Amino acid sequence: MLVTKDNGVTIIQFTGESTTKAFSREFLPKIRDVILENIGCKAIVLTGEGNFFSAGADINAFKESIDARDSVELIRELTGILHPLLLKMRTSSTIFVAALNGASAGGGLGLALACDIRIASPNGKMAASYAGMGLSPDGGTTWLLPRLVGEQKSRRFFLENQVWTAEEACYNGAIDEVVAADKLISRAVQIAKRWSRWGEHTKEATKHLLLVQNDNDFETHLKHERTLIEAAGTTKEFAEGVNAFLEKRQPDFS
Repeated sequence: MLVTKDNGVTIIQFTGESTTKAFSREFLPKIRDVILENIGCKAIVLTGEGNFFSAGADINAFKESIDARDSVELIRELTGILHPLLLKMRTSSTIFVAALNGASAGGGLGLALACDIRIASPNGKMAASYAGMGLSPDGGTTWLLPRLVGEQKSRRFFLENQVWTAEEACYNGAIDEVVAADKLISRAVQIAKRWSRWGEHTKEATKHLLLVQNDNDFETHLKHERTLIEAAGTTKEFAEGVNAFLEKRQPDFS
């Protein structure tokens, strides 16, 4: 994995076998660690190399685990790493941008869907992959995808074992925009800077409210919003925002 910085934005690029065997005992802990080490910065761009953003599991390792009769242990170990990571991404104030240079499948699809926004080059693809392996979905994909594209499109995606091109995924709502391959990273960084320029409370609370809104009735959600905006009223960012508005200038939340 390659890690570079661009004015508050961390770019994490999966390279080599970390793109084709991401969800293995060898690579998944490294992916988790490099993401967690950088959570707390304003924004993180995740991308891959060549034909793959993240192709998911190491199939050879699956075969070995079946032969060794420890496939359940392997699956439990890998989901025990991936699922807490996805939850951290969804609840952190850090803005996550998935720059899909190639295919995302299986757990790699979950990693892309857990980001706050997804952009892709024309080579970007989204694949279900689980059904063909005799597996049920994981990586939060059956929770995240329906919230982007709807339940029935998701049902067809999984049960027909579909592969969506970047254009199809964008049309369906799973990807936000498609850009030329040579513009992918620069556009991802541009979005990351724009989305992450707000105060820490604003970003974290907004992500949290959007995360839980489907589980709350309206009255409960209004109470939740009130609690969080009251907390926002005590922050230095609130004071800066008010002053900037009155002074007719852009707020500085750095």
